[in-house]
Amino acid sequence: MDNKVIIFSAPSGAGKSTIVSHILKNHPELEFSISATSRAPRGQEQHGKEYYFFSADQFRAMIAEDKFIEHEEVYPGSFYGTLKSEIERIWSKGHAIIFDIDVKGGVNLKRIFGENACSVLIKAPSAEILRQRLTGRGTDSPEAIERRLAKAESEMEFADGKFDHVLVNDDLETAFAEAEKIVSAFLSK
Repeated sequence: MDNKVIIFSAPSGAGKSTIVSHILKNHPELEFSISATSRAPRGQEQHGKEYYFFSADQFRAMIAEDKFIEHEEVYPGSFYGTLKSEIERIWSKGHAIIFDIDVKGGVNLKRIFGENACSVLIKAPSAEILRQRLTGRGTDSPEAIERRLAKAESEMEFADGKFDHVLVNDDLETAFAEAEKIVSAFLSK
């Protein structure tokens, strides 16, 4: 796989996890990179499956020990990052890596991996639809949803022109097909 990485980024609620799950079902040569976070698990999330969960203090210590290829404090005390050991684990198996990561993390990973990376920004069709999706998940308080919406707006401004592809997720089957085309073309290079 020549140490390739595929980066799917989006504001929370745009559908990146759904699209990444679909891609993984069709590409056994890809492996999901599990991100690290200091936030609490949501719903049925498990350590080592959806995320590696650490306390904010543990996360800070790991930053000081240079354990991350990239990291960010998304909200005060709420860290996310990509462990160097996770990258090494996947590449040692000969797999390409697929990331499901926030917008700033996606831009950072594209900068780090350069031509070995294909970056895809997923957008919701509108702010109102994004609000409906976040509310419909039932995992966040109204205050958290408002924070996520404000973050989504700033992420979209930040992301302008920094991704290889932009995919608007207004119809899930169409988004699946477009994502599949992008991934297949990149992997066949």
